[in-house]
Amino acid sequence: MNFHGTEVRQRALTLLREGAKNADVARELHVPKGTIGYWKHEDRAKRGECPGRRSPLCPRCDGREIDQVAYAYLLGLYLGDGHIAHSRAMRVPSLSISCTDTWPGLIDACVRAMESVLPGNRASKVQRQGCLEVKICSKHLGCLFPQHGPGKKHERRITLEAWQQEIVDEHPWDFIRGLVHSDGSRITNWTTRLIGGERKRYEYPRYFFTNSSADIIGLFTDALDQVGVDWKPTNQSRTARNISVARGASVALMDVHVGPTH
Repeated sequence: MNFHGTEVRQRALTLLREGAKNADVARELHVPKGTIGYWKHEDRAKRGECPGRRSPLCPRCDGREIDQVAYAYLLGLYLGDGHIAHSRAMRVPSLSISCTDTWPGLIDACVRAMESVLPGNRASKVQRQGCLEVKICSKHLGCLFPQHGPGKKHERRITLEAWQQEIVDEHPWDFIRGLVHSDGSRITNWTTRLIGGERKRYEYPRYFFTNSSADIIGLFTDALDQVGVDWKPTNQSRTARNISVARGASVALMDVHVGPTH
């Protein structure tokens, strides 16, 4: 086996940086062309010149500015019905949001938010039974979503860090919209009223948000309080908590800033 010293390697890198071809450098220095290619790749990687392989900057690690509107919405999606997973098959964690097939608008909004928050990464879509899973991979997901941890979200403490709370306070409607789009709904209720001696059917819209985490429910209602939306808890179950928005003025506000999932 032939070993090539530091001087030979440095000479090869000098020639390569000057524009010499791999084959020409290999012939001149009597080094296998594959070794030259490997040295060149390592040198370019160290200098951040490998296209498609450089890790995108992280706003938490590298100080890059983050798209706050997209992040507030994506944070709501994640807390509502998203999860971060690690697998042996993938070297980096993935953020997954499950979207019903009949909601193409939500799917598109989710993809846009993911790629805006992580502009160097591409979101993918995986068809599952009854839904479409929107995913994006990044080694910095733990930086962006420190609420991630072992076990289910409703089984552990969920609080926002100061920098996250600042974004939510600045963009509460985007945060609310993400929560409702992932774990909420807009429905039409009906009742009957006696009008002029005749009982008539009366319909009215209503928003619901359902989650098993008391902490996430608290984040949702705090944001509603901030934007002046009236809410009330309804029909608590053993496994989930429900928040209802039914007053006309509050529903109108929600319609302007949130709207039904579509």
